[in-house]
Amino acid sequence: MDFYQEKITTIHDFATDDGEVVRHLTELSRFRPTALIIPMLYKEIKSPSLANIVNELNKCEFINEVIISLAADNKDEYEDVINFFGELKLNHLVVWCNGPNVTKVVCDMRDKDLDITQFKGKGKDVWLAIGIASLNSFAIALHDADVKTYSMDFPAKLLYPILNPRLNFLFNKGFYARINKEEKTMHGRVFRLFVRPFLAALQRDVKYESYVLDYLSAFRYALAGEFALTSDIALHLRIPSDWGLEVGLLAEVYRNSSLKRTCQTDLGIYDHKHKDTRENVSEGLCKMVNDIVLTLLRIANETTSVHISQSFVQGVYVKYIRFAQDLIRQHHADAICNNLKYDRHAEERYVEVFSQILLNTGNSYLEIPLSIQMPDWKRALSAIPDLREQLKSAALKDLDALQ
Repeated sequence: MDFYQEKITTIHDFATDDGEVVRHLTELSRFRPTALIIPMLYKEIKSPSLANIVNELNKCEFINEVIISLAADNKDEYEDVINFFGELKLNHLVVWCNGPNVTKVVCDMRDKDLDITQFKGKGKDVWLAIGIASLNSFAIALHDADVKTYSMDFPAKLLYPILNPRLNFLFNKGFYARINKEEKTMHGRVFRLFVRPFLAALQRDVKYESYVLDYLSAFRYALAGEFALTSDIALHLRIPSDWGLEVGLLAEVYRNSSLKRTCQTDLGIYDHKHKDTRENVSEGLCKMVNDIVLTLLRIANETTSVHISQSFVQGVYVKYIRFAQDLIRQHHADAICNNLKYDRHAEERYVEVFSQILLNTGNSYLEIPLSIQMPDWKRALSAIPDLREQLKSAALKDLDALQ
């Protein structure tokens, strides 16, 4: 616990609230309605984490609508999810993002030169859900479906700085300690051992010219999948479609807002499903690192005058390894003093794997600097003004087909 403030406002958890925030939030939601988006895969209904999330959400009178953006392979899986969320008392809608009616709307968008059929995964599902959620909400919160340590405080902490007119923030990012108290292990390796030292290496090589990189470094956990924002700003953001979603989203918020309208909030201890590390860049944590490299190099290219060359990539690669090794020493000391298990050799191995991905992906970026961002909703609505209504109607048609 500390009082430290970053370049963006940091809202700490001093454990002094007696429920006043939730009571005030419930009042505010009456004239500033809220929506919650939960992107999920079908297999997550078998997790006890999601059952607990539903139980906690049933206590959240301040949430007006829940949008579950679902990726399911067939009608039976979709129906299972519909039945599962029958326990959710809040007004909710399961959007089968790859279902027949939603897919038809997405395919029809091509007639207006808006083609998002090339995109797959969480980014696309979030994009679709934001469109529907923004129809009737002042603010939107988002979190994953696999949070083991979830409580009603999660959405409350995310939404309160957005809804409270005395604060009036446009965007709030959650941060937390990625610790498993039962197993006494430290997680969050992609952020700890890759994103943070990679940002430091980029900043060093662009000579701190990019304010965006400085801004990204101010977030205590830039990869957190938990955030809240106003519906208005949500419509202005170009969302990355891959694992660069969280970092790319922060850069988009920077472009469309200001430091004083952005904050981050302490969500406490956090644990969820962990991904494996595999040396194939199409799988596990390595896929995340690959996509994040592409996203951060694109941001550096867009926001600085530096020439992204092979020598630049090699220089960042060398500095990254040094900065990551320094962080391993610091995390090791932190773990010892908190009686946590810490395999220093395994952490070094992560850095070796991540650094090789950085080098390979960086060099491939030089050949084809791909854009992996989806169009913002403002552009989509200028082409198809009733697109949000079409998507909601399509989601309801999929539901009606089960009757």
